[in-house]
Amino acid sequence: MKASRVKESLLAYLFLLPSLVVLGIFTFWPIGFSFVLSFFKWDFRNMKNPYFYGFGNYKEILKFDYPVKFPFYKGLIYSALYIVLSILLLMVIFSFVEMINKRKLEWRKLLLIASYILVLVGYGFTRAQLSTGRLVISLIVSAGLLALFLRARLVGSKTLADHAWIGFAIWLVTYVLFEFKFTGAFNGQSYGIVDFLIDAAEKNLFFKALVNTTYYVILTVPIGLSLSLLIALLLNSIERFKAFFRTVFFIPFVTSVVAVSLIWKWIFNDDVGLLNYILVSMGLEPVKWLKDAKWTIPTVSIVSIWRHVGYNAMIFLAGLQNIDTFYYEAADVDGANSMQKFLKITWPLLSPTTFFLLIVSVIGAFKVFQEVFTLYDGLPGPYGNSGMTMVYYVFDLFYRQQRMGIASAAAYLLFLVILVFTFIQYRVGDKVVEYVS
Repeated sequence: MKASRVKESLLAYLFLLPSLVVLGIFTFWPIGFSFVLSFFKWDFRNMKNPYFYGFGNYKEILKFDYPVKFPFYKGLIYSALYIVLSILLLMVIFSFVEMINKRKLEWRKLLLIASYILVLVGYGFTRAQLSTGRLVISLIVSAGLLALFLRARLVGSKTLADHAWIGFAIWLVTYVLFEFKFTGAFNGQSYGIVDFLIDAAEKNLFFKALVNTTYYVILTVPIGLSLSLLIALLLNSIERFKAFFRTVFFIPFVTSVVAVSLIWKWIFNDDVGLLNYILVSMGLEPVKWLKDAKWTIPTVSIVSIWRHVGYNAMIFLAGLQNIDTFYYEAADVDGANSMQKFLKITWPLLSPTTFFLLIVSVIGAFKVFQEVFTLYDGLPGPYGNSGMTMVYYVFDLFYRQQRMGIASAAAYLLFLVILVFTFIQYRVGDKVVEYVS
């Protein structure tokens, strides 16, 4: 019995060997070699004699042309404090609403509201003179208060489940207000991590690429997935010409990126572009899509969304067709309407598909390059590096500047950023994704 298992395993490895050889030559070896290369000074002047540079390439990438307003660790601590305060505010709102619904005052929830007001007032009075030590103390006090009231479970799990999206919206709005409005109202300066990145982007090209790419991801992924889901729902509800519409929506994905970008370059043209023609016909002012720096990332995002929406819609459609009609029939018996079916049946059972597309879309969005390169004739935007993305930054270092060592270091920093985002998505996905066996 044992000999047969060994024979089967050996046979399986023999079948896998060609694939492993190909992966080793074209994937594993370049990854390992580029990692080693990131610690060497290898550029045009040292082409024949690269020398060990240690972390010099990484330091050079993160070096600022001008001093930043405040250090990174300070922005990180401030943002952590803002997150804790915004979560506490979310708990206060939900606790207050629950007391109104029950028409009953609960001393623990009243204590939460009073404690939050005291913490917020105390933070506001000391905000202008808040040193690093006081900042850490404020964070510890706020986090301790949050942990205490989370342990007390002041907000019911059913309330959190039923109002998850409302809660997320409240949290996001309050975090943004803490990050930019409330904090800046005290002394005209906010110190969050977002403010640090915006300031750093003006003084370091790597941070410029990081901010532009993050802006592109935030703009592209939610809009693209939402449109894809809408298209999938429409395709799933029709009976005739379904194959035709699936083909139409899928064609942009299999079309060459260069061809797609060239077509959109004509559509975005200032003088004869179709998009500006439509805007003028509607009585609106034409937009300088390819000449105004503030429109660079939205322009690239439009092209990318149009190209990928069909692929994502097909994946969503496959997920929708895998949902058993039994659930909808039971919902019809209970008198559920279309929105209730979507929120209680479709959306939860579609969460594994959404999770998969979210992971793939975020990773793909961080690697955007071809659209920028084609739309702007090989330049990172019209001016001011407005279209400088992470991959374009690596391309520019490697291909144009011939600085292979520092380009490899930049590529691994990009890998680290993608790894962090993917890890966060997996941690959140374990809690919200519902798998049905």
